Amino acid sequence: QVQLEESGGGLVETGGSLSLSCIISGRIERSPAMGWFRQTPGKEREFVATINWNGGTTYYADFVKGRFTISRDNTKNTVYLQMNSLQPEDTAVYYCNKVLTLGVPGIPPAPSDSWGQGTQVTVSS
Repeated sequence: QVQLEESGGGLVETGGSLSLSCIISGRIERSPAMGWFRQTPGKEREFVATINWNGGTTYYADFVKGRFTISRDNTKNTVYLQMNSLQPEDTAVYYCNKVLTLGVPGIPPAPSDSWGQGTQVTVSS
C-alpha cells in the first residue's frame, strides 16, 4: 500500500507563493502518475494538477493555469506543487494522490481511493 504525506501549507497573503511537497512511500512498484487536489468545507474535492510518471506530461485545472506548477523528483519519491499569485479562493486543504488517468478537458482525472491527511493553505485578503 502507498502512503502519502503532504506538507508545505501555511498562511500567505494575496499574491504570495507557497510550495507544497508530497512524499510517496510504501509499496511503490514504479513511479505512479500523481495529482494534486483541493477541498474546502462544504464542497467536493476538486482536481488541481496532474503529472505523469516521468514528469513529461502535465495537466492543469483552468483556474490554476499560469499560476501553479506541478513537478516531481522520482529519486526522492516526491511530487511538488509550486503555487504563485495565490488568491483567497485558493484557500483549501490540498491533497496529493495517485491518479489512474491524467484527465482531459471535460473529463477530470481519476484519483485512487486512498488519501493522505492533506496540508492547509490559507490565503488572506
